[in-house]
Amino acid sequence: MKPGDRLGIIGRNGTGKSTLLNILAGRIMLDDGEIITGQTVKIAYYTQENEDMDENKRVIEYLKETAEIVQTTDGKTISAAQMLERFLFLPYAHGTPIRKLSGGEKRRLYLLKLLMEEPNVLLLDEPTNDLDTQTLTVLEDYLEDFPGVVISVSHDRYFLDKVVDLLLVLEGNGQTDLHYGNYSEYLEKRPEIESAPTVPKKEKVEQTEKPKKKKLSFKEQKEWAEIEDKIAGTEARLEEVQTEMASIGSDFEKGQALVNEEKELNEQLEYLIERWSYLSELAENE
Repeated sequence: MKPGDRLGIIGRNGTGKSTLLNILAGRIMLDDGEIITGQTVKIAYYTQENEDMDENKRVIEYLKETAEIVQTTDGKTISAAQMLERFLFLPYAHGTPIRKLSGGEKRRLYLLKLLMEEPNVLLLDEPTNDLDTQTLTVLEDYLEDFPGVVISVSHDRYFLDKVVDLLLVLEGNGQTDLHYGNYSEYLEKRPEIESAPTVPKKEKVEQTEKPKKKKLSFKEQKEWAEIEDKIAGTEARLEEVQTEMASIGSDFEKGQALVNEEKELNEQLEYLIERWSYLSELAENE
């Protein structure tokens, strides 16, 4: 593999796609043969497993543990907060405790943490299974400018068409094939692979059906329309209170009142962020 390569790994279930990624990542040892890894290779591996997170940490704190900034190919720097915004975490959600994120948001944060490590080889194992459409669109755009190698296992034709230009086809029993081009072009030659039953496709259908069970009520639609302004107003007042506290002097009564107000505002802000997270999931189903 050389910088800029985009490889998709496809095949029926049980042919060893995830095993191959685990070998490339160094998680499984080869039974025979050898794998040669360059000295400057830095791998990030997005697996199907959920990473253990300290759910009491806030989103921005969790990300900054990996890096404060990342470098772009043109020499510019992007802060952790800017990366969060790029991957759909709006500014007022940066202080949200991880425990209040949805399952999909946690997976998005995990992906973002891997990208903050600035790898030059990115391994993706079925990313379309648990990332929503908006996140996948952002990821596809990000990968367009990613200078390193991308190797992805996926059953998703659209994602592979957007991301890779070379396919490694695992046909079973140790048989492989290389196809230069995208997945759609390959399926024109080998349509039977698309009709083969695959668990990931079933999971994806289930994931698209589940959100339809509940949508925003009329009351929730009104709340959703107003909640961002409420969060902004609460944050603004909290900043004012903190500024006043810094210059309170010896006025104990006023100081105590400001301390109490600060506590109430923080609790209100945490509640509003929790509601925003809940309502945003419902809004995606509209």
